[in-house]
Amino acid sequence: MAMSQEDIDALLKNMPQQEPPAEEEKVPVAEPVFSEIDASSGTTTEGIAQGLNPKLDLLYDLQLVLSIELGRTTMMIRDILRLGRGSVVEFDKLVSEPVDVLVNGRKIAEGEVVVIDKHFGIRITSLVDPSDRLRSLRR
Repeated sequence: MAMSQEDIDALLKNMPQQEPPAEEEKVPVAEPVFSEIDASSGTTTEGIAQGLNPKLDLLYDLQLVLSIELGRTTMMIRDILRLGRGSVVEFDKLVSEPVDVLVNGRKIAEGEVVVIDKHFGIRITSLVDPSDRLRSLRR
């Protein structure tokens, strides 16, 4: 059963007011450590374009949404409503595990987080097999 936004708003409005949660115990979280890479050693798009199929020229300029997934979790609505500044949400992945690289919501690769001149980046460590990518498109 799908609920409209109005139904959700009405439910939230009718909820009894709760006391704000007591000060939760602060859990120490270690500062993440990422390896530094040299921006000049990265692969350029010009270098990649030289090996591409000229029959697909029309597709090369299409823009796709690329996102990186650090992890996932499932939370109750009451817990989500209690989130505030400084709240910590625990994911299902460990710090040492690779992150997923998604294109239009489909996993195409795995990588590791790197820092380039104070910016985050992803170093691709493995690509999803092309046959697996095609199978995921059929779903």
